[in-house]
Amino acid sequence: MSKNITETTEEIVTPILEELNLELVDIEFVKEGKNWFLRVFIDNETGVDIEDCGTVSERLSERLDAIDPIEQAYFLEVSSPGVERPLKKPEDMAKAVGKNVHIKMYEQIDGSKEFEGKLLEFDGETVKLQIKVKTRSTEVELPYNKIASARLAVVFN
Repeated sequence: MSKNITETTEEIVTPILEELNLELVDIEFVKEGKNWFLRVFIDNETGVDIEDCGTVSERLSERLDAIDPIEQAYFLEVSSPGVERPLKKPEDMAKAVGKNVHIKMYEQIDGSKEFEGKLLEFDGETVKLQIKVKTRSTEVELPYNKIASARLAVVFN
């Protein structure tokens, strides 16, 4: 197979999601213990429910069975990304402005590789966060192309 499993799955699931007015957040193909899992995370502006996940799972399963791109046995899981949704694309980051985020960098910036705070601005190249350092609040600018991973962060007061 020339394409990897996640790319093939993305090509198959995208038209299904467009038809249902849903968006693809992420796809994982991982081995846990002896079992393989193909996980598809979906969302939309108002959130997804069990019916949305079930519909996508049924349609995707039918199409995967028809072309059979995965050699080994696996479990298909379709779900919401949850409250700590990953921010994979620039559009995700733009939608997260004003929200709390957790960001891991490829390399240290100001002595740290991880930052958590309120996303103040995103211009496509730079992420500006308001973070707390000990008892004071400060702002930090992070280059978008140096971000290893980012997700929404839940803050408990």
